[in-house]
Amino acid sequence: MKLSTKGKYGLYAMFFLAQQAGNGPQPLKSVAEIGVSEDYLEQLLASLRKGGLVTTVRGAQGGYQLAKSPEEITVGDIIDATEGPLNISGCVSDESSCMRSGQCRTRRVWEYLSDSINNVLQSITLRDMLEQERFDLKPQESAKE
Repeated sequence: MKLSTKGKYGLYAMFFLAQQAGNGPQPLKSVAEIGVSEDYLEQLLASLRKGGLVTTVRGAQGGYQLAKSPEEITVGDIIDATEGPLNISGCVSDESSCMRSGQCRTRRVWEYLSDSINNVLQSITLRDMLEQERFDLKPQESAKE
């Protein structure tokens, strides 16, 4: 399983919009400063709008903005809107993809891993990303007793 550019760039765009929350709608050209072509970005933002995560404002001062506050939007919401649900194996979402899925002894492992990944993605909000609290992945030094 590998996240495509849709999910990655969708998250970049949403993080940019979260940084600009309260500053009004952001023009497509400004959002494209994340390093994505405007054409591709329009497609991503359309998916995010369809997912209820972004709204558009028309006119000279128009652009894109978050449809909800940063604490109400999770990384999982963004990935779902751009990629669809993540599954570690095709049999998790479609039993007919494998003739052994009905009696497969490993399918439950793939379900567990998929559920775990999706639960983590749903637990991280744009607010968390803005605050960077949850992303200090350095191991804590344990106190020596």
